[in-house]
Amino acid sequence: MTVASVGGGGGLMMLKAVVLCGNPKPRSRTLALAEALAAALLPGISIVTIDLAAHADSIFAWPSNDMDELIAVVAGADVVIVASPTYKAAYTGLLKGFLDRYGPGALDGVVAIPVMTGASLAHAMAPEAHLRPLLVELGASVPTRALYFVTDNMDEVDRSVEAWVTTNARYLQATLGRDTGRHPSGA
Repeated sequence: MTVASVGGGGGLMMLKAVVLCGNPKPRSRTLALAEALAAALLPGISIVTIDLAAHADSIFAWPSNDMDELIAVVAGADVVIVASPTYKAAYTGLLKGFLDRYGPGALDGVVAIPVMTGASLAHAMAPEAHLRPLLVELGASVPTRALYFVTDNMDEVDRSVEAWVTTNARYLQATLGRDTGRHPSGA
């Protein structure tokens, strides 16, 4: 796992960040959105990307060294962006299968950002109503609002991500207790 340094109140801090995408389609638009958010929110920080589509054959395999390694990477992160397309008004079974490998409280100390994509605004509350409670059950801190994005607007990813970062970066900074590299005003 790659770890980058960021300045913080008491000096140099190590920040571990992960993008976890539960879209069954490899290199999906959902993954592109999550990676754009990570780059905008944590500039200069190396991000580990876990595209669960590449590990679909291991999700329900017990035991699985592949899954054990991925579980450790996510649990060891300071920040994890958890992304899924909207399926039946909720997150995918692929993401749920992966997250079911954790016990209650297993993500204690991890700051999570729920991200979901969908075909329309009809399910815009899905990340707040379904993904956030799952992450909290696992012990993650979820200090920001979720990001929901309509996939027909992929040409507006940068603008949507920047607006989300401008509104939410300060909450992430306050939760981590150190600078994430972004000024709370988005500057």
